[in-house]
Amino acid sequence: MQVALDEIINRYKSGSRESLLPLLQDIQIEYGYLNEEAILKVGKHIKLPSSKVYGIATFYDQFRFIPKGKFHIKVCRGTSCHMHGSSGILREVERVLNIKEGHTSRDGRFSLEAVSCMGACGSAPVLNVNGEFKTALSIPDIAQVIDFYRSSI
Repeated sequence: MQVALDEIINRYKSGSRESLLPLLQDIQIEYGYLNEEAILKVGKHIKLPSSKVYGIATFYDQFRFIPKGKFHIKVCRGTSCHMHGSSGILREVERVLNIKEGHTSRDGRFSLEAVSCMGACGSAPVLNVNGEFKTALSIPDIAQVIDFYRSSI
């Protein structure tokens, strides 16, 4: 059960700008992303224009502004994965899902993110779906992986 947005905001002292990042982090942990309502309410709470709150949040790549899909796919772009073709893997996932990195499919089933490293360098290239690793992938494997998740809905 999700905690109400106002309840999260009220955990922090009103007007305290030092609480901006922890407050945004708590909201994202609870909801998975920061929506317009959250940005507006946080701005009002800490007495900053919402444009400033949004500007600060967009500076950090940890914050998302659209919800993740039911299946959140991460493609590793670390050095080992890059050397083993992860850029092709990423392009193929984008092609099969018809979405770009950083976006969610229209039906909300899939979202795609490129990440710096997953720490599975010996199994490169690596893809992660909701915490489940797919290792030593090739481009032809991608359609099969995505079809598996499509059929499990």
